Amino acid sequence: MSQSGLDLAVGAEPRVDLLPPEVRAQRKSRSQHRMLGVGVLGVLVLTFAGVGGASALSLTAQSDLALSQTETGSLLAQQQKFIEVRKVQEEVKLVQAAQEVGASTEIDWRDYLLKVQATLPAEVVLQTINIDSSSPLTAYTQPTVPLQGARVATLSFTAQSPTLPQVPSWLDSLASLPGFVDATPGSVTLDDQTHQYTVNIVMHINEAAYSKRFAPKGK
Repeated sequence: MSQSGLDLAVGAEPRVDLLPPEVRAQRKSRSQHRMLGVGVLGVLVLTFAGVGGASALSLTAQSDLALSQTETGSLLAQQQKFIEVRKVQEEVKLVQAAQEVGASTEIDWRDYLLKVQATLPAEVVLQTINIDSSSPLTAYTQPTVPLQGARVATLSFTAQSPTLPQVPSWLDSLASLPGFVDATPGSVTLDDQTHQYTVNIVMHINEAAYSKRFAPKGK
């Protein structure tokens, strides 16, 4: 039902807002301040969380970097050891090569002369010995006469015997020595005072007489 052009709500609860506008504005301002405080607090929490996460990541990165640096230092130290080992190995190889070259023409003359003496009869004694052998730096002079074998050393010796020496038998015995190429007897003389016979023999030797002290195994 309407009267004088106004609609009236029948049965509604009557309400009257008697608060001044300033109070409503103050309440609204407080609510906005609370929301702003909550927002600022959220921002602070997020900021601290970000800073903490960044710090944690930084510490992890620093730890990984320190570990990598430690591993790198260890690898470099091991590599340095390997370099030293390789250097020593190269020096050892160089020394071994020098020894092999230096001793490549070596003949154990003490042992060889004992073998020469052993081929002679018991009463025959070596008196004088002359050795001419090759060296690693100089090639040994080879014969120019046909049918003479290659040689690396010449052994000239004088043997003394109380009886007339059986030179052919001596030469046959000398032929059993390692590296024997040939042997040529010289003159046989008799000393009237000592009654001793003296014979000169020139013997040629080839590389089979080398001692090969430093030769690699298998050679």
